[in-house]
Amino acid sequence: MLDRQLGVRVLFTVARELISIILPVYNEAENLAVLLPALGETLDTLGLNYEIVVVDDGSTDETASTLRRMTNLQLRVVCLRRNSGQTAALMAGIRFARGEVLISMDGDLQNDPGDIAQLLAKLNEGFDVVSGWRMNRRDAPIRRNLLSRVANRLISLVSGVHLHDYGCSLKAYRRSALEGVQLYGEMHRFIPIYAYWNGARVTEVPVNHRPRRHGVSKYGLERIPKVILDLLVVVFLHRFGQRPMYVFGSVGLVSIGIGVVAGGAALYYKFLGNKSFIETPLPLLFVMAMITGAMCFLMGLLAELLVRTYYESQKKTTYTISTINAAEEPASPELELPDTAARGQ
Repeated sequence: MLDRQLGVRVLFTVARELISIILPVYNEAENLAVLLPALGETLDTLGLNYEIVVVDDGSTDETASTLRRMTNLQLRVVCLRRNSGQTAALMAGIRFARGEVLISMDGDLQNDPGDIAQLLAKLNEGFDVVSGWRMNRRDAPIRRNLLSRVANRLISLVSGVHLHDYGCSLKAYRRSALEGVQLYGEMHRFIPIYAYWNGARVTEVPVNHRPRRHGVSKYGLERIPKVILDLLVVVFLHRFGQRPMYVFGSVGLVSIGIGVVAGGAALYYKFLGNKSFIETPLPLLFVMAMITGAMCFLMGLLAELLVRTYYESQKKTTYTISTINAAEEPASPELELPDTAARGQ
C-alpha cells in the first residue's frame, strides 16, 4: 500500500517533467537484456515521461547488438569510440540527456529500478540531489565492502558532505544542480560534493542492492589510490581554485622559515660553536629552503594569473545566482548587469 501511495505521489508531481535515466555500460550485454525491459516496465507503471540514455563505453561484447534489438523502448544510445571510464561515460550521458531530472544507475542489474520512485519522491520534497545508500551491499565483504566504508568515511570527513555510500551509482539530480560541473578521472562519485558546494540540497535514501548475475566487476583494489588523489584534487579546487596563492604562498612561507632557522643555526655554529659551514648540512638546507620558498611564491603568482585568465577570457563569474527579484522600475544604465553576469556564466 505504501509503495502504491509513493508511486501515485510521484505520478502527480513529476509526470510533467522529462526524466532521463542514464546508464553508462561496458560489456554488460547479458545484464542489459534483462535490465532494460524491467526498467521500461517500472517507468511505465509510474506514468513518467521518460527517456533512457545508454552510453556504451567502448564495449567489446554484444552490448551494441543487444541495444539495437531493444526497438520497443524509448532508448537513446550514445556509443563512445573507446573505453573512457565510468566518469567520462556519465558525463556523455548528462550531455546528451534532455530531461530536467537525471537519474544515473549501473547497467549490471545490481541497482533495483523499483527504487526510482523513492528517489523522485525525495526530489519532490525540495532536494536537488538524492544519493542511494546500499545498506545491505551484496559484494565481497573485505575487498569491496570494508574498503568502501573506509573510503566513504574519509570522503565525508574531508569534504564535509556526510553520505554513507558515495560509490552507489543510483542517484537522482535536478539538472540545475549540475550546472558548471565538469568531471575528470574517477570523480563521478563526487558529484554530490560538487552539487553541495554549489548550493544544492543533498540527501540519501536506502536502496536495494542485488548480487551480480552476469559478468565481472570493472573495479578492483587499484581504485583506492585513484579515489584518494581525486579527493585531494576536488578539495583543492573547491577551497583554493580561485586563490591558489594561499597554498603556494603558505608552503613558501614555511620553506623560507625553515631556511631562516637553518641559516641562523649555521651562523651560530660558525661563530660560537667553532664549526665551519662545511661541517654541518645547515648551509645546504638554508639554500634549498630559500630557493624552494622563492619558487613557491613565483608559482603562486603564475597560478593567480592563470585563474584570472580562465575566468576573464570566458567571461565566467566567481559566483552563481539562484534567482533575481527585479524591481518594476527599470534599472539605471550604471547598475544594469550584462546578460552573461545575470545568467551566472
